[in-house]
Amino acid sequence: MRSPSASTTTDTDPHTHTESSEHGKLLGFWARLWETITQHPKSIASIILLISAILFLTVNVHGHWDFALPLRGKKLLALMVVGYAIGVSTLLFQTLTHNPILTPSLLGFDSLYVLLQSLLVFFLGSISYTSINPITKFGLEIVLMFGASLLLFRLLFSKSSQDLTRLILVGVIFGVLFRSLSALIARLINPDDFVVVQSASYAQFNTVNPDLLSISIIVCAISAVFIWRWRYQCDVLMLGKDQAINLGINYQRLAFGLLTVIAILVATATALVGPVTFFGLLVCALTNRLARNMAHSERLILVSLVAMICLVLGQTVFEQVLGMAGVLSVVIELAGGLVFLVLIFMTHRR
Repeated sequence: MRSPSASTTTDTDPHTHTESSEHGKLLGFWARLWETITQHPKSIASIILLISAILFLTVNVHGHWDFALPLRGKKLLALMVVGYAIGVSTLLFQTLTHNPILTPSLLGFDSLYVLLQSLLVFFLGSISYTSINPITKFGLEIVLMFGASLLLFRLLFSKSSQDLTRLILVGVIFGVLFRSLSALIARLINPDDFVVVQSASYAQFNTVNPDLLSISIIVCAISAVFIWRWRYQCDVLMLGKDQAINLGINYQRLAFGLLTVIAILVATATALVGPVTFFGLLVCALTNRLARNMAHSERLILVSLVAMICLVLGQTVFEQVLGMAGVLSVVIELAGGLVFLVLIFMTHRR
């Protein structure tokens, strides 16, 4: 004769077995999905980007296609250009520095951009600042940021001195200097001008000037040609400076070329939408996790797709689902900052 406890256990066994079976099927589904993504990351990312672009162009149009498609199409191209520029520049910078937690913003590009906006508002006033020709202002920002980076590279990355660590440290110091000067100017201008400076100090993904888009596309297309030609040399560069030189790489020329392209891409993206600090770090971390290997022919394409997906899908959600109740740049900076902290702790534990 069975005891009551044995009878109860026997009665509940089928239910427990069913729950565990369903849980196992769910885990198996997610495991197979992740395996498919890791085996075909570029194809999956391309499909997701296509779906995101279609949603961005068509959600809540309500029949006004002649007005919505040109407007959203230009904004979509701008988001894709910014995604490419930030993602690729960060990936190349991490390849050059052999460090997965560094971004080009450490060289002070973002701080220089904010200082430039502060100076323009200080000398011209908010009314004259907002009336500046966008193409003229865009060109001035690119020339100034690229010129400053080129001067920095020439002084600290010459043939006699190729200390990349010193270059980064000097860039950090200049970034602090630029931020301090911007804070000083903010105390000297009136509150109305200060509001204009503050609005220009954060990335604005929903107010991209279409007149600047064609110039940015040309710049990115030219840079893509050079980067794709250097992809195999970048693979060798990941072995280290000494190993790359021993294998026949002209380190001086390649490093200076990569730094120049990085400066141009960062300057273009920053002048187009504003400063973004941690977005490149976020998409590079996702790319390194999804990529089948560390070859640049794989990761350069994948990081561009991942960055474009984050911007296009994120902007779709904020504009069409949340009704602009939040700002995409704030969420990106928060997520990127968290990824930065996670990478630091993981590196420290190793």
